[in-house]
Amino acid sequence: MKKFMVIWTSQAISLFGSAVVEFALAWYLTIKTGSATILATSMLVAILPQVVLGPFIGPYIDRWDRKRIMIVADIAISTLTIGLAVLFWLDAIQIWHIYIAMAGRAVGQAFHFPASMAAVTMIVPKKDLTRAAGLNQMIQGVITIAGPPAGAFLFGILPIQGVLMVDIMTAVIAVLCLIPIVIPHPKQATDKPSTSIIFEMIEGFRYIWKWKGLTWLIGLSAIISVFIAPAIALLPIMVNQALAGDVLKLGWIEAAFGVGIILGGLLLGVWPGFKNRIITCLTGVILCGLAATTMGLTSQGWFQVGLASSFIVGFGMSFANGPIMAVLQATIEKNMQGRIFSLMGSVSSAMVPIGLIIAGSTSDAIGIGPLFYICGIAVMMTGIILFFVPALMNFENQMKPHLTELVQGE
Repeated sequence: MKKFMVIWTSQAISLFGSAVVEFALAWYLTIKTGSATILATSMLVAILPQVVLGPFIGPYIDRWDRKRIMIVADIAISTLTIGLAVLFWLDAIQIWHIYIAMAGRAVGQAFHFPASMAAVTMIVPKKDLTRAAGLNQMIQGVITIAGPPAGAFLFGILPIQGVLMVDIMTAVIAVLCLIPIVIPHPKQATDKPSTSIIFEMIEGFRYIWKWKGLTWLIGLSAIISVFIAPAIALLPIMVNQALAGDVLKLGWIEAAFGVGIILGGLLLGVWPGFKNRIITCLTGVILCGLAATTMGLTSQGWFQVGLASSFIVGFGMSFANGPIMAVLQATIEKNMQGRIFSLMGSVSSAMVPIGLIIAGSTSDAIGIGPLFYICGIAVMMTGIILFFVPALMNFENQMKPHLTELVQGE
């Protein structure tokens, strides 16, 4: 785990810098334009590269050295950030410059995330994969809590080009930490003929489709994204409607969500969950759905209910997402993981804007409280129903002997 801890620490620092910059750019667009359309466009620009390019990126991650991919991605993202900083310093910045930089950063992240997840399996023993996933969930919680306030603080005391320099410095630290680490490359099948990128991309789709347990698992991840992510994004609307727009209470609810993720990740880091990691995952899904449902009860008199529910949603998400990643890392063949993680990222990313569109119109029609009831019950029922799907419950034990056949299409 020593190599993992070095990479984990360096990437945590880099992710923190990225969170600060993303907040700063979003806030800059908000105060300079006041346009919801421009802000929404920036969000789409940051999501679409992963959705569109993910399937094509995966084969390259399986072909190329994963450490080099992470280093080049960090350097490329930093180069874009330097370009933005120069434009801000010259007072030559335009909105389209920010869009291009955000799209470029998203492309870099589309390479970096699956490469880092696939690299973990090369340096972490299988028995420790759930602990590693728990630590990754924990750092997401820390960034959720600390990133926006840090970005706001730095935005208040520095010019925006100074805030952007934070991302550059954290990326340099991440790259310097990665350089001395040796990450083995997965062995490729020696009897497999040379194939094109498109063929290997299609092979990734076939791999998922023929492995029914994997199809169910990716479907579960998509359901979480389509129901829970929009609900969390609409927390400001809930606070405005149910808590008289008290921004301090919004801060407490969002902080409780982040603390839940952190403590859930810490617990997974100490106790890796049930022997069957799917049980741990589905338990987290049910907790998450139940808490999202009770969050709909939030009101001036029941603020504590909303606070506790937000905490449990975060805690449940750690228990849902951590084991999903650990199961995938432990069971998918190492020379296929780049494709699978990229495809999974594409599906999950695509679900977020779809969920936001549906949730926004539904909330306007029936209110924010009933929206939380619908989202929470849908997630909770999904978790309960999946306990009765043998292909998913036997995912780790039943399907592993057939992986090679699935890849070869026999």
